[in-house]
Amino acid sequence: MIHIANAPCSWGALEFDLEQKSAPIGYAQVLDEMTQTKYQGTELGDWGFMPTDPSALRSALVMRNLELVGAFVPVNLKDKASHSAGVEHALKVARLMHEAGYSNAFIVLADENGTDSVRTLNAGRVKKDMQLSDVQWNIFAEGCIRISEKVQSAYQMRTVFHHHCAGFIETPDEIAKLMHLTDPSLLGLCFDTGHYTFGGGNPIVGLQQFQSRIWHVHFKDFDPKIAQLSSAANGDYFDAISKGVFCELGKGTVDFSEVKSILDQQEYEGWIVVEQDVLPGMGDPKACAASNRNFLTSIGL
Repeated sequence: MIHIANAPCSWGALEFDLEQKSAPIGYAQVLDEMTQTKYQGTELGDWGFMPTDPSALRSALVMRNLELVGAFVPVNLKDKASHSAGVEHALKVARLMHEAGYSNAFIVLADENGTDSVRTLNAGRVKKDMQLSDVQWNIFAEGCIRISEKVQSAYQMRTVFHHHCAGFIETPDEIAKLMHLTDPSLLGLCFDTGHYTFGGGNPIVGLQQFQSRIWHVHFKDFDPKIAQLSSAANGDYFDAISKGVFCELGKGTVDFSEVKSILDQQEYEGWIVVEQDVLPGMGDPKACAASNRNFLTSIGL
């Protein structure tokens, strides 16, 4: 059975240090509004956004009848010197979720997106000469494997990799290569419909291509007109976000009815996490969350 969650990024609590992010809404209000808009779970958000004491975290979720389904962990994976810190970060997050009683939650591993100026400027229009070298590919994959192994060994928890625009795993070919270089028993894929589309892919094709590796799913819509406007102005990834490239579900180009049909055919029984990056001034996060939940109900979710 598929369950529907949301994430703190939909309330402006993003991992990026942006001026327009300003002061995010507090976690208690975010969780209250998730419950009020009929979501069943949440991801953790940045470290420190929600309580870092396991008992306090569990209490905050249980009192609202919410499950914790995962936590985003960005690591500069192409830099071998950053792997040890990445392991430490992932284990700290995994320990919190495990001790709070959420051992089925995923470590959602990602590149340290938005930190490479070339990839950030060219999100959605990546060229071959912007991609990792063979040596960097091997280092990147080694980091993913090492972190996944450590999390599995310490807490018997699973890790999924989140492909993401403005990082080094963005395009369908890059995703395929990372999956080829990593152990399918250790590392799954967090398939994000919006980032996959922004990265030049068709999510219907991607869901079929990566079926055996998809353990976790993010529902995000994508507005190609906004992407074109941002590109024409030589805008980077953050410019596209601030213009609303990831729009409300059903208002972009992703065919979520077909996505649902594919997931049903594949007998997917995990979580779907709705994400819509709503920065201050872009709209009312609670109203967007309600609209997105109503849209999913209209397609049978």
